[in-house]
Amino acid sequence: MDNCLTRNEWICGRYYSTRSEELRAAVIQHLGIVLASVALGLLVAVPLALLARRYRRLEGIIVGTTTAIYTIPSLALFSLLVPFTGLGPRTVLIGLGLYSLTILVRAILDGLASVPADVRESALGVGYGARTLLWRVEIPLALPAFMSGLRVATVSAVALTTVGSILDYGGLGDLILEDATFKAQVLAGSVLCVALAVTLDVVLVLVQRLLTPWARSAAPRRKAVAA
Repeated sequence: MDNCLTRNEWICGRYYSTRSEELRAAVIQHLGIVLASVALGLLVAVPLALLARRYRRLEGIIVGTTTAIYTIPSLALFSLLVPFTGLGPRTVLIGLGLYSLTILVRAILDGLASVPADVRESALGVGYGARTLLWRVEIPLALPAFMSGLRVATVSAVALTTVGSILDYGGLGDLILEDATFKAQVLAGSVLCVALAVTLDVVLVLVQRLLTPWARSAAPRRKAVAA
């Protein structure tokens, strides 16, 4: 029977209807890899950034090391990890988590550096200790810069996850690279990958708006002053 599958067309409704479960499973796996790897990156990036901020001598080492990791090609990084982590999900998650460190560490440091000095002095003047100052003043004010970095790290992870297909754990990348001549499957995997990146970015923008209501109220005032 002649149909869009046998003709190998780019847009094929029959492919979407017959492979819907496969597409759904690939999206779920891709999303899980992205969320897990970014969460792993956060768990490492936060203490590293706080350590770099407290001990300035370590800042160059920490930032330089995380930047150096990001310059390693993804295939090479996975290959370097395989002898220690084996073939499978662990290597993909650790590799992607390491890639996110560059963006996340810098975002946290930039956010904390953006807190005005007079705000810190005022908080210390009313009796805030270093820990209370960090959690109740500095981190909330650093959230816009931090969330911007988190958005970049998340979208980057969506793209890099496809490389995990070389270890049979690449989510939508498995569909894209499984048969590069199968046009409908390549297009479906690519479109879903882009849609996932856009969706996650929009969700993080909404989360940022919820966490920083003062930023929304300050914007109209700035426009009024400028006018």
